[in-house]
This record gives sequence, C-alpha cells and structure tokens, in this order.
Amino acid sequence: MPGHLIRRLHQISTHVFMLRTREAGFDLTPVQFAALDAIGQSPGMDQARLSDAVAKDRATIGAVADRLEQKGLVSRKVNRRDKRARELSLTDEGAALLHAIRPVVERLQQEILPGLDEEEYRLFVELAAKAAMTAGTAADT
Repeated sequence: MPGHLIRRLHQISTHVFMLRTREAGFDLTPVQFAALDAIGQSPGMDQARLSDAVAKDRATIGAVADRLEQKGLVSRKVNRRDKRARELSLTDEGAALLHAIRPVVERLQQEILPGLDEEEYRLFVELAAKAAMTAGTAADT
C-alpha cells in the first residue's frame, strides 16, 4: 500500500540524513535543515509561512524556530505591521552552516532511493512532487 511505502521511505530518508550529516560533523535534523533552507530562500518570512513551506504544524515550527534560535542559526524580530508575527532570518552562522551542509544533503539524496537508476530516480521525484502538490491541494478542500 502506498501509505506504508511512503512511511518506510520517510524512515529511510530520516535515517540516511541523520547518519550522513552527523558523519560530516553537523547536528541538524531534517526538519531543522528544511526550515533553514526555506528561511534562506525567503529571509524575513514569518513562522506561519515557514510552517506552510516545510509542511509542519505551527506548534512544531515554533519549537523548531526556538531551537534554531538557541543554536544561533536564526534570528527573530517582531513584524512592524503585525506585532504578533515574528520575522525569521538566518544569522551569519546559520547561512554558513546551510552553505556547508547543502553539499552533504545533495550527496545523500540518491542514497535515500537505492536501487533506482538515474531515469527511475528522476521519474520518482517527478511523481512524488506531483502527488505531494495534489495531496496538499486536496487536503485543503
């Protein structure tokens, strides 16, 4: 069943990510990496937009942002237009870490899907992206 296979691939993905990034000397979870990457691409985004960008609930993203701020990787400041919102930006240390870890994360991608040749890998990514986009839209209705 697809649900079981997706869950299993998630387990494999998380395991490979943690193993390879720790071997490279980094202490970052997949969700923390996704958050740093999203913030790096859209500096000043608030936690609600970050929650959408990494597909995690707002409470989880709040805890992730707290942890990244404690590590000195992210700074938060109050949004001038909405005092309840916090704008997130990478610190210099966060930007340096993202730059350093990105090649490790890129190298481990093929390891997540062992046994697929290049064409199968490309097709899998294309189909998974399509399913994720469609599922996200369908879940909202």
